[in-house]
Amino acid sequence: MKEAIKQILNENVHSNKFEKLFPYLLIMPTIILIIAIMVYPVFRVFYLSFQNFDLSQSWKNGFAGFSNYRNLFSDNKFWSSLVITLKWVLSQIFFQLIFGMIVALILNQKFRGRGLARAISLVPWAVSGVLVTMLWTLMYNQTSGLINNILIGLGVISKRIAWLADSRTFFSAVVVAELWRGVPFFAITLLAALQSIPADVYESSAIDGCNALKSFIYITLPYLKESIVFATLLRGVWEFNSIDMIFTMTNGGPMDQTTTIPIYMMKTAVIKGNYGYGSTIGVISFLILLIFTVLYIKFSRYGGENNEN
Repeated sequence: MKEAIKQILNENVHSNKFEKLFPYLLIMPTIILIIAIMVYPVFRVFYLSFQNFDLSQSWKNGFAGFSNYRNLFSDNKFWSSLVITLKWVLSQIFFQLIFGMIVALILNQKFRGRGLARAISLVPWAVSGVLVTMLWTLMYNQTSGLINNILIGLGVISKRIAWLADSRTFFSAVVVAELWRGVPFFAITLLAALQSIPADVYESSAIDGCNALKSFIYITLPYLKESIVFATLLRGVWEFNSIDMIFTMTNGGPMDQTTTIPIYMMKTAVIKGNYGYGSTIGVISFLILLIFTVLYIKFSRYGGENNEN
């Protein structure tokens, strides 16, 4: 009898242990996958940043300490690429927010065909970056491009412009192409937030004599704050890491005038084979984005109102 009781107790203990371990067994494949495709690559980049790992000079490979970082901070090309990256990100975020807000306010109005207009506004966001690049490259073509044809037809310009080669226009040309692709994200995000604003708030403000401008400043913008912070933060990180549009259209030129940090890192590591120095650029980029994200969330007080409630 005692042996039977002990056996039952042991079975219960093993059963309880299995029940506690079972949830972890279910998520184990996901954890392994995350470690394989996210944690290990990040660790590898940090490791290589302290190594001399250059495929073109393999005899020099080995531990480098902080020499890669010292070389990076004295690298003029890195600092110029950082300035270009900041210029790129700030211009994209500013204009995408402005035009996205305008499109969202328009799509929030009631008019015939509004559903179709909303669907069409999402098309640029759904198209792949490579295809967008090809379309805009064809439109910017100096000899047969649509943009030159339209501007000449309207009498705005008298001779054709090499939009992607002229030092006065190449950066603006790439910015416009990326705007066309990025504005729908802001528009859809802000449109979803606009639809959550109670209609009676606007009705009460109208009764109190509040005009459209004051309603936008004192009602719409406060309600959109969380969505604006969220959208600008995401787009800021994405545009910082953006590489397909600029690289495909200009290859970082002319004269490295559109070489951002991701492009500089890609050229250094992938094209030149200097993975040690390229990993150092990647680590610094990671730290820049980390600091930016923390400070942006802190000073914008993202989620603060919800936490107080």
